[in-house]
Amino acid sequence: MHKIAILGLGYVGLPLAVEFAKKFPVIGFDINSTRVNELRTGLDKTLEVEKADLKSVLINTAHANHSKGLLITDKSDDIIDANIYIVTVPTPTDKNNRPDLTPLLKASETVGMVISKGDIVIYESTVYPGATEDDCIPVIEKVSDLTYKKDFFAGYSPERINPGDKINTLTTIKKVTSGSTPETGITVNELYKQIITAGTHLTSSIRVAEAAKVIENSQRDINIAFVNELAKIFNLMDIDTLEVLEAAGTKWNFLSFRPGLVGGHCIGIDPYYLALKAQEVGYHPELILAGRRMNDSMGAYVAGEVVKLMLKAGLKVKNNKALMLGITFKENCPDIRNTRAIDIYNELNSFGLEVDVFDPWASNTEVRKEYEIEILNDYPNENNYGAIILAVAHDEFKDIDISKHKSAGTIIFDVKGMFPVENISARL
Repeated sequence: MHKIAILGLGYVGLPLAVEFAKKFPVIGFDINSTRVNELRTGLDKTLEVEKADLKSVLINTAHANHSKGLLITDKSDDIIDANIYIVTVPTPTDKNNRPDLTPLLKASETVGMVISKGDIVIYESTVYPGATEDDCIPVIEKVSDLTYKKDFFAGYSPERINPGDKINTLTTIKKVTSGSTPETGITVNELYKQIITAGTHLTSSIRVAEAAKVIENSQRDINIAFVNELAKIFNLMDIDTLEVLEAAGTKWNFLSFRPGLVGGHCIGIDPYYLALKAQEVGYHPELILAGRRMNDSMGAYVAGEVVKLMLKAGLKVKNNKALMLGITFKENCPDIRNTRAIDIYNELNSFGLEVDVFDPWASNTEVRKEYEIEILNDYPNENNYGAIILAVAHDEFKDIDISKHKSAGTIIFDVKGMFPVENISARL
């Protein structure tokens, strides 16, 4: 019987822990004591797991001899009896867009302190090809004094969580698996088969699995960058980009992508991991980095277009007010990590505009901590804004009567193409 320890209980780790706990004894470990205490009550602020689903698998006794269920802890001693360790910590970039492996290496140290002979460690965090065996495994070997592929083994099965998506969930998305030896690969693959109803895909090596994951989001990033560039071009031609894409989409093999902001902890981050590794082996990745530059430019572009529209309408910019709808990185999701909506906010501020932000999904506390801004708790009834920018397409915004704001002379810029075109001033 496997006893599974999952390190990191965020958007990836918690759903994984809950699913495995329906069949195996699982210990969920996180260094954030506040997060641990909330989860023990059944509260998941990421909204990835329903309260009833979480509470149905929770157990409260440390070191319990249980056949299944989830023990949540912030004490590393509680994971010492596991024989499968799954690492699901974040892999961010620093301020210079260089991969930051600190959380991954710290988690590897923790594994090294508790791993025993015969155990398997599986990484799910997105990395560049080679990171598992070149960066993480040596840490485990050093701390544990065990030898890789002799005393302990490894696997890589990249996460495919889509925050806020209630249709494409953990169990309904095919899972890529791999192992450090053929036998380990089979063990890892069979383990995930227990919970993934969509099936699994066993690759020949950990590096292949790592590469497969990192190109998934890089591909999306490049395709979105292409339509973002189209949006800039067609705007200069006074052509509606979304109408063009709709027309082009009538061809059977046209790929459906829309212009917009590209943030979050996947698409806006992963290409930098691949780019770094490419540069380390002597290749300069032109297309990948060009796509990143294009997508990172969109917040400032939107703000600039808003200011132009205000000036054309005879509105003052400095000391005027603007309302930004949405601060999370995507719709119907509370995740504010690496949101590019903040770029619109900062750029508008630089023009002298006073910007209010309303987002019914975001936590005011988290936004204040991460971006040092206060967000409105309710949608403002007064119409004293020179501009309103729809940055995130939350369902709640569909109920806004945006036409009355436009009738009052407010500039309406729709980043997501959600409002009727006759009710807005411009859109991407």
